[in-house]
Parts: sequence; C-alpha cells; structure tokens
Amino acid sequence: MTVEDLVSRLNVTPQTIRKDLNDLCERGYLSRVHGGAILGSGVENLQYEARRRLSVEEKAAIGREAAARIPDGASLFINIGTTTEEVARALAGRTNLLVLTNNLNVVDILCRNPAIDLIVVGGRVRHADRAAVGPTAVDFIRNFKVDFAVIGASAIDEDGSLLDFDLNEVQVSHAIVENSRSVILVADRSKLTRSAPVRIGHIGAIDVFVTDYLDSPELAAVCAEHNVEVVNALPESEAEDAQD
Repeated sequence: MTVEDLVSRLNVTPQTIRKDLNDLCERGYLSRVHGGAILGSGVENLQYEARRRLSVEEKAAIGREAAARIPDGASLFINIGTTTEEVARALAGRTNLLVLTNNLNVVDILCRNPAIDLIVVGGRVRHADRAAVGPTAVDFIRNFKVDFAVIGASAIDEDGSLLDFDLNEVQVSHAIVENSRSVILVADRSKLTRSAPVRIGHIGAIDVFVTDYLDSPELAAVCAEHNVEVVNALPESEAEDAQD
C-alpha cells in the first residue's frame, strides 16, 4: 500500500500514516518501501500485480534512462520483471532493434512495432508473471551473444549481492549475463530494503546500475570499487521539485 492511497482511504494525514507504517514495520508486520509499505518476506516474492503497483513513477523513470543507453541497431536481452518491462515500454517506438526476451509481457509491449525484430525464449511459462524459465530457456539463450542485457533483481544487499527468489529464474539470469557484452541492472531503491534467498551474482559483474536514487553509501562504495556506473533516474515529479 502507498501512503497516498491510505490517506485517501482512511481520511487522515500523511504524517499519521507514516507513523503507523513505521510502527508496524518495527513490529515486523510490514517492510517499508519508498512511498509506502509491503508485506515483508525473505523467502517468497510478492505477486506480480502487487509488484507492478509499487514505485510506478520510479520504475518508469528508470526505464526511460536505461532505454536511452541502448542505441538503434543494437541487440539485447530483456529479462523478467516489472522494471525491465518499463525499459521495453521506453523502447517500444524505436527502430532496428533485435530483442530476445523470456517475458511474455515484454512481447505484448513490443510486438506491435514491425521495426523491432522480436525473438521469444522458449521454456516452461510461469503463470504468475508470464515468464519462461527452466533448463529449456537457459539452453535457448546460450545460442545467442547480444550487445546488451537488461536485468532486474528482487533484492540487493549492501555488499553488492544481487538476490532473487526462484532458482530457475536465477539460472536464466546467469545465462543472460554470460551471453551479453554489456549488462544493465534496473532496480529502484526499495530493493535495498528487501531480502531474498537465491544469489544471482555480484553487482561487480554489472556495467551500469540504473536506479531512482542510490542512498546507500556502502553500496555506492562497492559500485565505485568495481567500476559500475550508477545512474540516478529521478521520477518526473521529484525532478520538478528539485528544479523548483
């Protein structure tokens, strides 16, 4: 739930909502994220529709910034995730791209543009988020070598560990990273407050980390140590406030 939505539903001030959310988080009932709170779990991910409604403006800004780094004429993988889908939306009007994806939501976003050559990764489709995962998907990905990979993560530790919930999904992520010349990680700042049990890898293997705002000095230092370019993509509303 977002603070804004709770204010509207309960007819109280934002200050009251923030205090109540903080109290519930301290008791372990919720996990705080930017702009609201979620039911916290370190072993099970949120449902797709719930993830899609979180940090909407932040994900859109991240998607635009990441897409701006991919030139026309490039080949790329787009992995599973609500933030990677925002990259696809920002690329939807582009020309002369070759896009491989295991995300059927990305297929829906890009398939209307005949100037984008779209290849769907085969494999078992996970009904919850329409993602193709498993050994068949991994074997399919290994047939390619592309210019860019766009990947997400469910959680990021301050030591630079990239984490997720599903081993099958993580194996697909490994294959995508291994078969790409440049890797772009897209994740909003709420991922730094979450935990997940399966290790994707280390942020040192990433070339560009696009987030809304990196407010962890520890993770920023790890990125600097490994020459990871960090891009802060403020949402339009926050950018306007900064200009004012």
